[in-house]
Amino acid sequence: MKSETLSAAGSIPSSCLHRIFRAAELREKEAGVDVVKLHVGDPYFNPADNVAEAFIDAVRRGETKYTGVEGLPELRAAVVDKLRADNGVDSEVSRLLISPGSCQGLAALLQSLAEPGAEILLPELHWPVHLQQAVLAGFRPVLYPLGADLRPDPETIAAAATPRTRVLLINSPANPTGVVLDRSEIGALLDLARSRNWQVISDEAYEHFVYEREHVSVASFERDLPVEERIVHSVFSFSKSFAMTGYRLGYVALANDRAADVMKVAQEANIIGTSTPVQYAGIAALDSRHESTAANRKLVQRNRDVALPPLIRAGLLHELPAGGWYAMLDVGRTGLDAETFAARLLESKGVAVVPGEGFAMRPELDAEGRVRSHDFAPWARQLIRIAFCVDQSALETGVRKIVEFVDECGDGGPTSAD
Repeated sequence: MKSETLSAAGSIPSSCLHRIFRAAELREKEAGVDVVKLHVGDPYFNPADNVAEAFIDAVRRGETKYTGVEGLPELRAAVVDKLRADNGVDSEVSRLLISPGSCQGLAALLQSLAEPGAEILLPELHWPVHLQQAVLAGFRPVLYPLGADLRPDPETIAAAATPRTRVLLINSPANPTGVVLDRSEIGALLDLARSRNWQVISDEAYEHFVYEREHVSVASFERDLPVEERIVHSVFSFSKSFAMTGYRLGYVALANDRAADVMKVAQEANIIGTSTPVQYAGIAALDSRHESTAANRKLVQRNRDVALPPLIRAGLLHELPAGGWYAMLDVGRTGLDAETFAARLLESKGVAVVPGEGFAMRPELDAEGRVRSHDFAPWARQLIRIAFCVDQSALETGVRKIVEFVDECGDGGPTSAD
């Protein structure tokens, strides 16, 4: 599969997430059926009432003008307090930037860290947007293998690195695997990065969705280091913790003042500023964060504990995810590749899931940083991802239909491979 485009952006394939999103919408529109949507990480629960009230109040007060590119000082101060109290991260308002969603914050951070020919280390099984953003920023992605349990191994990462490696991205809890790293694992990864003079990006969008252990923020390991020696840049989101997906609000805690100054330029060039009423909603969310995040975690964990065990019994899931909103299922025993499985599942059962190979793209870049061609890790062709943050009834229905579909494939029915 080769690109004929001239721009780096034009050479990047569309994310599998967007393709299945469009396919599900088309199925509903053309067939007139309700699709069970297990393909997108959008929660069935809503933000706390005070969040919407704060947004509306800000609009009515006329708080609709520009803020500084860094964000509202009040929100930044509230975030710094939250990071210190809840995450053990030593930050300052001067090193804290608000963004319209953590996705944009990640993009601006990558732009601010990129340099010609620099490489970034990503796991073979990754969130597709991380890969897209890295290429857009000018990085050359280097994909390292994960262990059998889908956990990163420092020795494997070190072996994949080259003298051009500049950044290691850590995502815990991980999308799409649900893996949660413990203190010893994070410490080992950070020791490796420091020994190689790499920068570290820690994507902690699912920080409040850890089910059997505590969430550990990578930057908490650096709280006693002089600021100028720190290397961890942390990215957080209001979307998951507070169910504010459509509000588009996130923040980035930069490791040091120089990195913060550079990212301000990237933010200025990209967004000018984050929506002002949304930032007031963010302040309200933080004011009630302990109650709302605990309640939201309880809802998702209940979904996990109640609806996912049938997938284990069916041999599709090895164990319950330790964190996050997603589970990776192995559908290899059906004889179908994941793309075919997802398409036929949507057609015959009305259930939308994401084929796993889209999370394991392996791009080949030319000298100018364009994606010249790409393939997928072959072992990912039998994986699919489902989201378990949806309504419990819909999730249970979707799981039941997936198991039914798998059984039908095993019986040699009309849905089995040609």
